[in-house]
Amino acid sequence: MEITSQEELRAHLMATSEEFRALAAEHAQYHHKLEELEAKHHLTEAEQVEEVRLKKQKLRLKDQMNAILARYKAQNVA
Repeated sequence: MEITSQEELRAHLMATSEEFRALAAEHAQYHHKLEELEAKHHLTEAEQVEEVRLKKQKLRLKDQMNAILARYKAQNVA
């Protein structure tokens, strides 16, 4: 099966990789929590700290997902 686009590769990994699915689900949860915080007009100091923490966690997950994508591409090019 030849996967030609980044979106096709993501869809394939969502269907076949439990690790990728778990990371994507956690990433989506952080995204949703960030949207809730960003919808507020004013954030408390605790909410600001939480926003920074969520952004870092979300970025960490994205990096892990991108590493899986790169690893899959490398394995299937050879």
